[in-house]
Amino acid sequence: MAKILMHVCCGPCSIYPLDYLRGEGHNVHGYFFNPNIHPYTEYIRRKETLDAFAEKENWPVIFAEEYPLEEYFRHVAYREGQRCRFCYAMRLLQAVRVAKRGKFDAFTTSLLVSPFQKHELIREVAEDLADRYDVPFYYVDFRKGFKEGVEKSKLLGMYRQQYCGCVFSEKERYAPREKGRQK
Repeated sequence: MAKILMHVCCGPCSIYPLDYLRGEGHNVHGYFFNPNIHPYTEYIRRKETLDAFAEKENWPVIFAEEYPLEEYFRHVAYREGQRCRFCYAMRLLQAVRVAKRGKFDAFTTSLLVSPFQKHELIREVAEDLADRYDVPFYYVDFRKGFKEGVEKSKLLGMYRQQYCGCVFSEKERYAPREKGRQK
């Protein structure tokens, strides 16, 4: 049994990874650090949803005290085409630091459950951080449980967001598409 820190992007996305890791016998703690989520009201709503789910599941989750939105924008400004790399790196860097300080055996992320995320990029960034901080990255392709997590979140009446969290993805989700341009 390993003590694993799971970076958590939101409550619904944590359902399947938490069940999976617990099913393997691991001691799982969550870590919520997501300065990419915008606007602030969306950030609070996701945080509150996760907090309620964690309480119901008797799951210890660490909530970052800071919400460095400005730092997030400094990282992605003028790099919008590579914003996901910088966003993943920022969030997973904080997670690996917490894992190191907390003497966790490994870290992972609930981002790996979404078929809408850049899965290989997440893995690449996380493995690089694992090497640099000497904390193993516990890789699992959680996407096979995405639909199961969605269904369970609906049964639980959880708030389910319609975009990854950043203002760019919100624009892509809701803005009219240019003629002839694919998403």
